[in-house]
Amino acid sequence: MTMTKTVRAAVIGYGAMGRNHARVLASLPGVELVVIVKPSGDPSGSAPAPVVSSLTEALAYGLDLAVVASPTSNHAELGAALADASVPTMIEKPLAGTVGQARDLATVFAGRGVLGCVGHIERYNPATRALRQRLEQGELGEIFQVSTRRVGPFPSRIADVGVVLDLATHDIDLTSWATGRSFADVGARTAHRTGRPYEDLVSVSARLDDDTVTSHLISWLSPFRERCIVVTGERGAFVADTLTGQLTFHAPSGDRTIFAADRTEPLAAELEAFRQAVAGGAAADLVTLSEGARTVAVAEAILESARTGETVRLDPA
Repeated sequence: MTMTKTVRAAVIGYGAMGRNHARVLASLPGVELVVIVKPSGDPSGSAPAPVVSSLTEALAYGLDLAVVASPTSNHAELGAALADASVPTMIEKPLAGTVGQARDLATVFAGRGVLGCVGHIERYNPATRALRQRLEQGELGEIFQVSTRRVGPFPSRIADVGVVLDLATHDIDLTSWATGRSFADVGARTAHRTGRPYEDLVSVSARLDDDTVTSHLISWLSPFRERCIVVTGERGAFVADTLTGQLTFHAPSGDRTIFAADRTEPLAAELEAFRQAVAGGAAADLVTLSEGARTVAVAEAILESARTGETVRLDPA
């Protein structure tokens, strides 16, 4: 019987997302969570692994992989340090706060020959995975439009970016991944209603490189949560609800089909794919750093469009 190699893991950053990563890694077969980095320590003593205050201390534990779940403003520095230390790393989305930093990270990891990827968890949702598979099989025929809605109350944990980099990056990546196309141009309007220096609502109208029209509403101003992607084509429409993990098909006749959902936790699926790649398996399911950089480039274009009131065209490269 082949034995699974146990990999030694670290979580860098222990806020809301970092705690989720630590919870899943601590229970994932083939993974030993050996250290967590949290500058303020762990006064409650509830963390599932030893807590240290710096990445330097964490590296002394002999890491096989790391997850960076710190604020976005720290991603560039922490990612580069982990690449220099030859530690395979997953960096939570967005990859970085600017496209320049994101591209630099992609270059550093490639130059060191170290595995790097981005934590775009929506790719691992059972509804979106089923959606992509059915689109690849041509079940909708020609695709006419992609529309996403991602709204909810403001999360007080977010302090260093607005709704575009924090939430819209989900839908940018999801739209490109599900359709297999890149964004060609974007137009956007933002709103500032909560008194923060960053936008808390954005409405985007965009076009993919095959002329498919897309629209995206992302907001921290809603009292209720909604997470869905609607793809409309010549044979009907798919609605993927990532809160429930359910995919629904609406036929032109009005008939509706609800597909059974896989109940695997998306974060567990994402981290298992990362573990397998680190252990020598295929990395096909991982979101590459180059893909993460392209997503940040689209986010920057959205912010530029909102600032100037002009449609922004994206470099195909």
